Amino acid sequence: MQFQVMNSPFNEEQAELLNRLLPTLTESQKIWLSGYLAAIQGKGEAATAPTPAPQTQAVSKDVTVLYGSQTGNSQSLATNAGKKLEEKGFNVTLSSMNDFKPNTLKKLENLLIVVSTHGEGDPPDNALSFHEFLHGRRAPKLESLRYSVLSLGDSSYEFFCQTGKEFDERLAELGAERLYNRVDCDLDYDEPASEWLQGVLDGLSEGQSSATVSVQETTQTSATSSYSRTNPFQAEVLENLNLNGRGSNKETRHLELSLEGSGIQYQPGDSLGIYPTNDPELVELLLQAGNWSADDKVVINKQGESATLKDALTSSFEITALTKPVLEKAVAYLESEATAELVAKGNEESLKAYINGRDFVDLLRDYGPWKGSAQEFVSILRKMPARLYSIASSLEANPEEVHLTIGAVRYTAHGRERKGVCSVLASERLQPGDTIPVYIQHNQNFKLPENADTPIIMVGPGTGIAPFRAFMQEREESGAEGKSWLFFGDQHFVTDFLYQTEWQKWIKEGVLTKMDVAFSRDTDEKVYVQHRMLQKSKELFAWLEEGAAVYICGDEKNMAHDVQETLLTIIEQEGNMSHEKAEAYLANMQQTKRYQRDVY
Repeated sequence: MQFQVMNSPFNEEQAELLNRLLPTLTESQKIWLSGYLAAIQGKGEAATAPTPAPQTQAVSKDVTVLYGSQTGNSQSLATNAGKKLEEKGFNVTLSSMNDFKPNTLKKLENLLIVVSTHGEGDPPDNALSFHEFLHGRRAPKLESLRYSVLSLGDSSYEFFCQTGKEFDERLAELGAERLYNRVDCDLDYDEPASEWLQGVLDGLSEGQSSATVSVQETTQTSATSSYSRTNPFQAEVLENLNLNGRGSNKETRHLELSLEGSGIQYQPGDSLGIYPTNDPELVELLLQAGNWSADDKVVINKQGESATLKDALTSSFEITALTKPVLEKAVAYLESEATAELVAKGNEESLKAYINGRDFVDLLRDYGPWKGSAQEFVSILRKMPARLYSIASSLEANPEEVHLTIGAVRYTAHGRERKGVCSVLASERLQPGDTIPVYIQHNQNFKLPENADTPIIMVGPGTGIAPFRAFMQEREESGAEGKSWLFFGDQHFVTDFLYQTEWQKWIKEGVLTKMDVAFSRDTDEKVYVQHRMLQKSKELFAWLEEGAAVYICGDEKNMAHDVQETLLTIIEQEGNMSHEKAEAYLANMQQTKRYQRDVY
């Protein structure tokens, strides 16, 4: 129920407070409150004790925690939530949405959902089937279910936390009761995730006092390593090489980092998080645009730590991406009234167009000057997010090292050259002997088959080749007998065949069974990896029928979409299936972990 000012005795501020409070109350809390109000009405304002609430049914201690995760963040937070709940005496069932039997949903009493949003507002791969079930006609009524949703996203994208919002709204439509309101997290999710878990514990305990919990994401890499996303390891740069030949349109760096003494462990398919620093030239432009002194002191976190403004803008905050939430905060400090129009309701398309390709230097130049202090400026910024890169090495083959394959991002927009924060740090400023803060992001959704005899098909154009180098190193070390087939593509054979000698060596030695390449700029008609797949459709489908697992790594919006459509075409044609049956075939592969994607 929503209170409206026009038909209630409450003013606008009171109605807003009530609308925020009421959805968070449990049934027993509502009964207690109604008794309290009745006592006040009957005894006057001096009443101090409510009428005793009727006895309510004992709250179930069984809690199911479901996660939908593409890169591992949601899975890590869900795992941590499960551990905290078990410490408080709850019986926890933790599961990927992909492994959960949706028909058992109506039997649950307490459900927690931790889910990220991927691509253009899409569910993660391992949440697709559950999302489809819940939004379909077969979804059951859930009047006896209590639930809460923790949603992860990136506010620089248009459909921020869309999947979590959809789960939350749909569960409510099916009659479920929120035990705690949904929390939407941006890239810096530690504090809101902690607040969500505390609220969930309070809700599960029916408002009884419970000890405050501290959420530390479970990204520790082994029992002997204390390093994590919130406590990164300073890794020394051992090698930094350009993989592209002279004359290439691209610059792809091969980075080798030392993990010596860290105790960090990882597996092929995991990612490495790097906390980068901003380009010094961009920091200088921003200081000039804001008319600030580089030596001004600013507080950079809630713990009260301070730094010079230059250091803060270099290392602590994101300054290259504008988001709607940040612009809404900036309006009060900008001279131009046009910024208010930009973030006004109904002006989403203009806002989206302005944000695209612009940064804070553009904002201050277009709508400045900044009327507030330097402290007020940094207070609206997002913390510097880590950049995740697919690991390009096997720990078995390279003890105490981790390798990355990073493509430098450079482009021109709105009259200025733009640079990828971490990729250009790697290509221009990172030298052997330097150190950078890193951590391992485990990803159970992109792993080699448990059975080493299982054939694998790998599709990875450009820097998407990275995890497959790790796969081959691992299989070589373990002596795996399963067949392997790589599809690789880039612009030019001569300059852009990444790790060419390694692939040729693995082919010669039989570690890699087959390799098909597509170099799009070497022919009059552009040829991509999906074209090579179609050319080998009969053999590729035969591998699928033998039980091969398919892995895709790289750009989601174009490449991964095209490759998936090609796979469906091959299954449909070579298997003599309808399109619907081909989709079911691929969905089954995904369900059984024979179709996995590491896409971005």
